[in-house]
Amino acid sequence: MQNITSTAGLKNAIQLLEVEQAIRGELVKEQFLLICESLKPINILKSTFKDITSSSSLLDNILGTTVGLATGFISKKIVVGTSGNIFKKIFGSMVQSGVSSFVAKHPEAIKSVGQFVFQHIFRNKEHNPHERE
Repeated sequence: MQNITSTAGLKNAIQLLEVEQAIRGELVKEQFLLICESLKPINILKSTFKDITSSSSLLDNILGTTVGLATGFISKKIVVGTSGNIFKKIFGSMVQSGVSSFVAKHPEAIKSVGQFVFQHIFRNKEHNPHERE
């Protein structure tokens, strides 16, 4: 910055600094309002949901875990049934834990086996050359 030698130059420099301060003050106010808006609970939930749905790996992990828990629960129901036997219930809980863990850790393998079986079941029904007409 240049040295100011006159009162007119000083007044001019002060006005420029006041204008600059007013502009920066408005920018700070706008930024503050944006921060306040982003910190509202509904906006935090929206952004979190948006992040979750845009992250495919997280969505796959949640889906894999959910399928694992569901298959574990179903396998326990199949093993235990309506039995009141305590040993059968303990064995059913162990089966449930094992199946849930396996399915949650290997969702791609389960998915590919399911697709393979699904394709072969429907393909065999549609393209069975030995069917009578």
